Formats: sequence, C-alpha cells, structure tokens
Amino acid sequence: MRLRVEFTTEPFDLDEPPRHAVVARDVIEAAALDAVDVGPFGNTAEGGSDAVLTAVDALLRRALAAGATRVSLQVNVVGEEQG
Repeated sequence: MRLRVEFTTEPFDLDEPPRHAVVARDVIEAAALDAVDVGPFGNTAEGGSDAVLTAVDALLRRALAAGATRVSLQVNVVGEEQG
C-alpha cells in the first residue's frame, strides 16, 4: 500500500523557518520516501506504508522536541505499492 502524508508544524514564523519546521523537513527529506514536496505552508510526501509510518513517527517526535506546539497531519491511502 502507498500512503501520502501532508503536514504542517506550528507556530509559524514568516521571517524565517523555525527550528521545528527545519527538523520536520530534514526528517522527511532523509526518509525513504518519494514525491517529497516541502513548502512554507504545507508539506507532502508519498511512499510505501512502512516508510511513511516510520517517517511520521520520527517527524512527530523530533518536531515536538524541537519546539513545535502543534503538528497537523493527514495520511491518505493513494494506491498499491508497485513491486
């Protein structure tokens, strides 16, 4: 199964990315995911279910530890994994 995760971290800072946002971005970019799209107001990534769920766990733990006060996320099934 393939999953898509969409997430944001708060609080926002329009002048420069807060530490928790940078940490969240680093987690997603380092994970074994594809179709990663990181933006200032929302981020998405897709991959196999194990990779996405592992990345979400790390994202939550590390972003909260880095000062996030809220992490909003949505996970959707987008199809079956190729292979």
